Amino acid sequence: MSNRNSQANKQAARERLRAERERQAKKERVRRQLTVGGAIVGVLAIAGGIGVAVANSGGGDSTAEKTAGDSSAWTKAAKAKLVKPANTTGAEGTTIVIGKADAKNTLSLFEDPRCPGCASFEQNVGETVEKDIKDGKYKAAYHLGTFLDGNLKGTGSKNALSALGAALNVSPDAFLKYKYALYSKEFHPEETGPDKFADDSYLIKVADTIPALKGNAAFQKAVKAGTYDRWALEVSTEFNSHKDVTSTPTVKVNDTVIGTDTPQGKAAPSNAAAFNSMVDKVLKK
Repeated sequence: MSNRNSQANKQAARERLRAERERQAKKERVRRQLTVGGAIVGVLAIAGGIGVAVANSGGGDSTAEKTAGDSSAWTKAAKAKLVKPANTTGAEGTTIVIGKADAKNTLSLFEDPRCPGCASFEQNVGETVEKDIKDGKYKAAYHLGTFLDGNLKGTGSKNALSALGAALNVSPDAFLKYKYALYSKEFHPEETGPDKFADDSYLIKVADTIPALKGNAAFQKAVKAGTYDRWALEVSTEFNSHKDVTSTPTVKVNDTVIGTDTPQGKAAPSNAAAFNSMVDKVLKK
């Protein structure tokens, strides 16, 4: 090997080392972004996914003709008339309970649309929850937050929550199936990647995989016009009122948080078997 080739190889090695250092530095910057600030105070590595630790944050921020990531639209939404989806209750329509009214038990689920740990939970346990609701094992109360918009930047959590309101207005089943699709491996965005949920067209693309929402003109109009944007902010505020919820996803059966103990609190069950075991221990018979 000539000296020139040797020098070239050394240079190439130095370039590879430099690239690796830059990659690690980028990962460290992302890690710091996820572990500091008012909205996210930590990230937990959990067997089945990632649980995002949260602190209380302002809901913040829609109106017609939104564009992806348009924070000014959300500023307007905070002052807009409140339109509550069908199938909600409460003064602000923030009570979302799905299932048989006479079910003795209530499963409460606390999530953020952009939360990777919530996506992992839904991918592994979501179908079990849906089946249990239909079987009357419990009714489910959904509490949805938008704190990740504050720390990751963007408006995707709020926008997805507004779209979920449009799906809930169609039917509880459409809401459940749409939520499951948003959290699916196919459609859930990487937490450090583009804020895909800020794009109405992307949310409609996901909705087109749900029979009740596919080509549904009323649903699409509500998403594009931001009909339920103000409602999404109210739901986010309700989420923030639960001071005992320190991470997402958080799962409660009646008033008992279930999961695996960690220094940051209970980590939600990572698979259906663990979920069923933990739920069955605290169900009222």
